[in-house]
Amino acid sequence: MNIIIKMAKLNLQKIFTDFTAKKGLKHSDIRLKILDVLNEGQKHLSASELFAKVRERYPTVGQATVYRTLKLLCECDICRELRTEDGLARYEVAMGHEHHDHIVCLGCGRFEEAVDEKIEKLQIQLAKSKGYSLKRHKLMLYGLCPKCK
Repeated sequence: MNIIIKMAKLNLQKIFTDFTAKKGLKHSDIRLKILDVLNEGQKHLSASELFAKVRERYPTVGQATVYRTLKLLCECDICRELRTEDGLARYEVAMGHEHHDHIVCLGCGRFEEAVDEKIEKLQIQLAKSKGYSLKRHKLMLYGLCPKCK
């Protein structure tokens, strides 16, 4: 494993462990394992997709444990919930990743990250023109991917 990736993983685990300790929760290895599964590879997982991936490795983990852990990960800003217009929530690790927007296929549900400096600048200019000091934003584009067109 790349040393940078390993250090980032340990950093996320420490942040999460410190957060749960401050909330008065007992240390839980399974919460860290759920974080590891979420953090490796596929992004934009639904809670049920994450649960299925966790169960592949750790068959005794319950659905409620995965859902509660996701909630905690979002509370401490390690994870971000992305809710699409159909109401489905997807999750991605936010901490340590640069800001990006998303494009969602209305046909197959494909979920892609999108980054465009011009759009970012326009969003900031728009907020300023309305007198706002922009703190954060989220842009979700919906359409049909090449396979669904």
